[in-house]
Amino acid sequence: MYTNRSDVHKGRKKNRRRIMGIYIALAIIAVIMVIGLFIWKAVDLQANQSAGNGVENSGTPADPDNTDMVVSPDSVTPKPVKTEPASPNPDKPDASGNAHVTLDFVGDIMLGSSVGVLLEQNGYDYPYSHVKPYFEKADYAIANLETAVTELEAAQEKQYVFKTSPEALPALKEAGIDLLNLANNHSMDYGLEGLFDTMKFLDEVGLNHMGAGKDAGEAYTPHIVDINGLKIAFFGFTGVVPDVSWKAGKNQPGLAETYNYTKPVKSILKAKEQADLVIVVAHWGIEREDIPNKMQTEMAHRYIDAGADLVVGSHAHVLQGFEFYKGKWIAYGLGNFIFTSNSFSATSQTAILEASCSKEQSCSLQVIPFIIKSAKPEPMDDSASQTLYKHLSDISINANLGSDGKVGVE
Repeated sequence: MYTNRSDVHKGRKKNRRRIMGIYIALAIIAVIMVIGLFIWKAVDLQANQSAGNGVENSGTPADPDNTDMVVSPDSVTPKPVKTEPASPNPDKPDASGNAHVTLDFVGDIMLGSSVGVLLEQNGYDYPYSHVKPYFEKADYAIANLETAVTELEAAQEKQYVFKTSPEALPALKEAGIDLLNLANNHSMDYGLEGLFDTMKFLDEVGLNHMGAGKDAGEAYTPHIVDINGLKIAFFGFTGVVPDVSWKAGKNQPGLAETYNYTKPVKSILKAKEQADLVIVVAHWGIEREDIPNKMQTEMAHRYIDAGADLVVGSHAHVLQGFEFYKGKWIAYGLGNFIFTSNSFSATSQTAILEASCSKEQSCSLQVIPFIIKSAKPEPMDDSASQTLYKHLSDISINANLGSDGKVGVE
């Protein structure tokens, strides 16, 4: 306690010095905080600028354009597909050094009935003399087998039933065919036993097959092959099933049908996760009609939306046109290839469709035309070829054919 005025004055002076010291300390702390904040902002700005230039803290390149969606196999929402056109030199590695594969597709092969008689007379290798060099040059050749291969006698009750002797298969293999689609309206002409015979005889000679099986799981499983460093998944689906009993089910042998898109789309989505290329061979359409129907176009678009890189059709017995859809090709129908003759001339026009595809998931197409004479494809002359190219251009969608048979974007 202060006892006089002098002591009071000295006490007040000491208090003022103490308060002033506190103010100064607070001011110093504030300055330090401002400086620290400034330094932190500067460092943060520099880090943001580095990230904007594509460099993460780890030092690895960032990918700001990576917009691929993550897709569940059970989803029907497709992963975005690239829409770049095919490489102008598809038979050679592109600028990035990616590999290419050459695939030859043909339409319906039926080696029974009157064709079987010709084979017995001229030899089982009779139909292939003009086309074998193309198959041998290709990396892989694919066809639709429009017949049961069996020695059974009891056929199904339907208008046309086709049966081929297993003795005809080695020559088909020797000709260069690698893979056969069984998802069609004739594989079960001799019932389930005939289908099992077909698969057994194909296996024995080393001919791969797809689109049929002991149940739906096997029928919808793709045939996967590694060629030139590319993993390719092939599917066979049919939109032509004579009887509901032909459809593969959970515990039911049969064919992979595509009246409903659900199973094909789920199968394609799943295959896309493990394959570089997904290719669908579909049996569909209306016989002798060269314009695809609504079912064909809708299904083809769904296949591509799900991840298919190429769709190739058969069944109509005549050549159908092409469509360029979201950067992918659809060949709606390749007609007959080795088949019986009739008075409808368009059914004798056929072709090898040569597809050159890259790991970039783009394909270029070329049509190599033939004319079927006594079940034997023979080269088409130039005049007839040009007429065919023009016709196919006229019936195609967003596509046309050049004078060399190459399919281009319109």
